Amino acid sequence: MNWQGWAEIALTLGLALALGWPLGIFMSRVWNKESTWLDPVLKPVERGFYALAGIDPNKSQGWLGYGASLIAFNLFGFVLLYAMLRLQGILPFNPQGFAGVSPDLAFNTAVSFVTNTNWQSYGGETTMSHFTQMVGLTTQNFVSAATGAAIAAALARAFAGNRESGIGNFWADLVRTTLYVLLPLSIVLAVALIGMGVVQNFAASVSVTTLDGASQTISVAPTASQLAIKQLGINGGGIFNVNSAHPFENPSPLTNLITAIAINTLGWAAFFAFGRSAFARKEIRALATAGILILGAGAAVIYTAEAQPAPALVAAGIENPINMEGKETRFGLASTAAWAAQTTGASNGSVNGMHDSLMPLGGGMSMLLMMLGEILPGGIGSGIAIMVVMAVLSVFVAGLMVGRTPEYLGKKIEAREIQFAMVALLVVPLSTLGFSALTVVWPDGLASLFNPGAHGLSELLYAFTSATANNGSAFGGISANVPWWNTTLGLAMLLGRFIPIVAVLAIAGSMVAKPKLAPSTGTLPTTGALFIGLLVGVIIILGALQYFPALALGPIVEHFQVLEAVAAN
Repeated sequence: MNWQGWAEIALTLGLALALGWPLGIFMSRVWNKESTWLDPVLKPVERGFYALAGIDPNKSQGWLGYGASLIAFNLFGFVLLYAMLRLQGILPFNPQGFAGVSPDLAFNTAVSFVTNTNWQSYGGETTMSHFTQMVGLTTQNFVSAATGAAIAAALARAFAGNRESGIGNFWADLVRTTLYVLLPLSIVLAVALIGMGVVQNFAASVSVTTLDGASQTISVAPTASQLAIKQLGINGGGIFNVNSAHPFENPSPLTNLITAIAINTLGWAAFFAFGRSAFARKEIRALATAGILILGAGAAVIYTAEAQPAPALVAAGIENPINMEGKETRFGLASTAAWAAQTTGASNGSVNGMHDSLMPLGGGMSMLLMMLGEILPGGIGSGIAIMVVMAVLSVFVAGLMVGRTPEYLGKKIEAREIQFAMVALLVVPLSTLGFSALTVVWPDGLASLFNPGAHGLSELLYAFTSATANNGSAFGGISANVPWWNTTLGLAMLLGRFIPIVAVLAIAGSMVAKPKLAPSTGTLPTTGALFIGLLVGVIIILGALQYFPALALGPIVEHFQVLEAVAAN
């Protein structure tokens, strides 16, 4: 560890948060159908989409109608992508000649990209054609991210509304977020990445002669275009099997910094967009402060853990026994720590190092950041939506302490909202721990684990945490492309995505019908240090305590095994 490393982590996290503020203002204008500087070019295109689809963008939907539209759209996207994956062998732009994928892998992959998880049980460069990557997976990278943003837009309108019935139009939110926010930013970033050396072509591979004179065939692909939306959309799925550790996808420290910042930028932007749209700028700044404090602490723990001596290197008598296994020497410890924290604090899942090679506490902290609810800042919109649910629970807890009816953003919090809030939050540990428990006693599940003991449990627990939290990063150490894992991980992704979405929309439907109240002397202030501390406490209690027994058997016990091994040498 050194001050340069700490400065690099602070710079990466700080720039993402800082860029999120102006982008959040723009995103709010898009959600609210205010004028933007892109209107002269994109307004006719937007109207064309509505005309073709027969949509009235000004017709506001109730939460049931909004939710039904969202589910129908995503169900259609799943069926289309599943068919594309199964029929890949006869579709165009397949210079590699890849056949269609198996039914269980097609199910897992289609669910993964529709739910904005981007878990990959396959090696991208050895499995998916250019057509599948560009038309199937990249399309879902856009619309699954826009779906998450739509949830935040609807919830913001619910808090801003006063005895109303509608929370907006899902189709308009989907089109406008994709067209005005995601597409322009992705084009700019993709062009910049191409200029910095990221591969973008339609060849199957290139043949090169190595330094020692041998011949080598290297896979190539239209990488920059998918990389841009993979990061900006907080998706994470890569063209190559090793993701952003691949030199064709992440060729330099500059591309590493830019793409690392892109992981969190639109997540934070959704926080600020929500604040502006719900007329709650100060309150949302408090939520963002809580989020960046926890995320910064997580990055610090990972960096500190990775700077500790590794037992095998101590035993070998290495002078500087720092664990560099699984890390790119081009980027180093600090970059790996910052990336690991940002990708698991967001629902991104891309990696520039192998998490299975992290020290036990480093891997455990990456897991814990997902367990906290993917709210640091989480996905575009989905992160701030669940953070608001956490805030609602915080004011409810505070109300119980002082005997007052809780309020948040001018709306009374009553039993109905708390019931749906608990549904949104409890489905994640139920799915994660439930599927993990089943796999521990299922022979086909255990047969795919490469490591026994505490580390093997960490690999298993990380997989279901990542799937249910719609993160998509992998600990590794699992041969996941088998029916048991493809099926159970796919089901975990569906539970972790759509049950919280429906619960949040139900909260929005309840809130929008309530009157907007002015703060009174009994209203708990939700902008200061006291509330931030209360919110952090609720987040940690809801996240850490539910998972503590499982973590104690996995990364925590492995950490003590490492300490024992180092002491013995």
